[in-house]
Amino acid sequence: MKILVCISVVPDTTTKVKFIDGKEFDKAGVQWIINPWDELALTRALELKEASAGKIEKITVVNVGAVEAEATIRKALAMGADEAIRINTTAKDTFSVAGEISEAIKDQGFDVIFSGIESSDFNGVGVGGMIAEILDIQSVSAVSGIDFADDVFKVKRDIDGGFEMLEVKAPFVATVQKGIAIDPRIPNMRGIMMAKKKPLNVVESANCEPLSEYVQYEMPKPKPPVKLVENAAELVNVLHNEAKML
Repeated sequence: MKILVCISVVPDTTTKVKFIDGKEFDKAGVQWIINPWDELALTRALELKEASAGKIEKITVVNVGAVEAEATIRKALAMGADEAIRINTTAKDTFSVAGEISEAIKDQGFDVIFSGIESSDFNGVGVGGMIAEILDIQSVSAVSGIDFADDVFKVKRDIDGGFEMLEVKAPFVATVQKGIAIDPRIPNMRGIMMAKKKPLNVVESANCEPLSEYVQYEMPKPKPPVKLVENAAELVNVLHNEAKML
């Protein structure tokens, strides 16, 4: 069996966001990381492989991005992924990313495709579901746990007021969220050295046209200064009449 993990390369969460004339994200000085949800998905995929007694043979990661993303993709290889695919184009919107990935992997026979529930930069949430639709395979959303036994994947899916347990046969797409793994795997020195020799295959774009366009970026308004109150009555008045929280 083979697992594919979709990874997005995003700015570190401590990055001070800046825009050029409100039209373009300023990449100067930005430190890039694997999208946190995708990093947890990869961690769980590696755990499943290690516990499968050889039934899960390969973990592949895929990214839609320019050559600058390769340093971050190598981190995924250092974590333990067996190979990587970089689709050589700039990510434009959710649909184009899903289309590019689907076209690149449609004949590779992946049994499970992991996708993080969203990206931490543009909060894109639709890639996993769109891949499933394009490839015409089943999908499970809101996945917070997954195990593999007796050639069947047992999936824990969060729902309102609780969760449900599903048995899912491959192939399928799992859109994963918090809980899929406790902590992301940290590459060790051996993994970092081995990552240099693992295949990172570059695939040219299928020219999937986006369905949306970013026209303007605006920074949020600065937070108002802290207001000190001297008693409970004044606090209630401020929360009710100014903050509109009561």
